[in-house]
Amino acid sequence: MTLTALAAVTASSLLLAGCASSADTPGDDARAVASDGFPVTISNVYGQTTIESKPERVVATDWGNNEAALALGVVPVAMPKVTYGDEDGDGLLPWVKDKLAELGADTPTLLDETDGYDYEAIADAKPDVILAATSGMTKEQYDTLSKIAPVVTYQGIPWGTSWQDMTVIDGTALGLKDEAEKLVSSLEDHITQEAAKYPALAGKKFLHSYIDPTDLSTLGFYTTEDARTAYLSELGLVPSDYVASQSKGSDQFWLTASTEKIENFEDVQVIVAYGSEDLLKTLQSDPLLGRIPAIADGAVALVPDNSTLSSAVDPSPLSIGTSYGDDYIKLVGEAAAKAS
Repeated sequence: MTLTALAAVTASSLLLAGCASSADTPGDDARAVASDGFPVTISNVYGQTTIESKPERVVATDWGNNEAALALGVVPVAMPKVTYGDEDGDGLLPWVKDKLAELGADTPTLLDETDGYDYEAIADAKPDVILAATSGMTKEQYDTLSKIAPVVTYQGIPWGTSWQDMTVIDGTALGLKDEAEKLVSSLEDHITQEAAKYPALAGKKFLHSYIDPTDLSTLGFYTTEDARTAYLSELGLVPSDYVASQSKGSDQFWLTASTEKIENFEDVQVIVAYGSEDLLKTLQSDPLLGRIPAIADGAVALVPDNSTLSSAVDPSPLSIGTSYGDDYIKLVGEAAAKAS
């Protein structure tokens, strides 16, 4: 998705409108604002959040929100400990460590979200705002966190916020909306330039999946509401007909289908999945999945599971433009070149 979805910032003389990843308007409130842009009111799936003054202590939760803040030069006082794609086990992704070093900042308090939000640790951080524009936050969790500090959460479906919307929504909460928009525009230019190196991407129909080689009776896929699928579309790929039709009107980021109706996937030219070449061999030997053109052609971009590269599959304003981000585009581009 391009920068058409802007976070809702309210002012007596200003009306902003946009299109979020699920066609929700990020906000259309109006109220007086001070010269620093505060207070601001941002709409979310559960209502509205008002931030009275520029936050000084920021807590980021879930996936990517800390990276949006860091990309804008704001170091959270607390943020999630990374448990997926953290190859050295320190709870930080490489591009996050690089940004902290660039900003001359110590590692923030790392929150363990393995079993959900650590409300006590978040409260101990004494936040002025909690960033969660990308999240799967429930109403109960939202209400609980809102007792600690204003919560900026998603506007459409759980985990359906594009990296662009996340950046602008979180940036708006920090009083950095203009900076966030400029950053998004710059990163979109980078994506366009990188994707252009792989012309085979243009127009190929794709499916993004996580395939369990021990159970090939179903084929799951990320819907068009998911940020990872949206990002692949930015590269020039097109969701397969079945993915597009099943995604329409859905409020889910993941759906499954029986492989007994493998004809549903007869137009899939490129697949992005997690695993190794062994997975591709398994798929090609399967009498049903082997009939999918992408699998038959070997046009499968295999991302090593739980690797740093796998974390770049779900893009952020910090990962885009790194060697990992560019390597992911290259991997998908090379797979597309194998498609017939």
